[in-house]
Amino acid sequence: MLRVILEPALLFLSPFLAYAAYLYLRNRYPFAVDHWTRSAVSSLALAGLAMAVAGLFVLGFFSERRGGTYVPAHIENGRLVPGHTE
Repeated sequence: MLRVILEPALLFLSPFLAYAAYLYLRNRYPFAVDHWTRSAVSSLALAGLAMAVAGLFVLGFFSERRGGTYVPAHIENGRLVPGHTE
């Protein structure tokens, strides 16, 4: 479950991290408020949103599919049989 939340979040935050690294490499303090103008933050947010949506589409199209029917966990002869696909 963590992977489902973490991957899009990292894709969304990657433009912000890249901009902060750019400011740091230019010998500017990346945590100063004057570097993070409204236009810069909005363009970074749009770029991050586009990257997160594109990442979700790529994962949806190219992820491994497992065929079969899921059989949930159940009890047979007094023993718990874990869920599996058939």
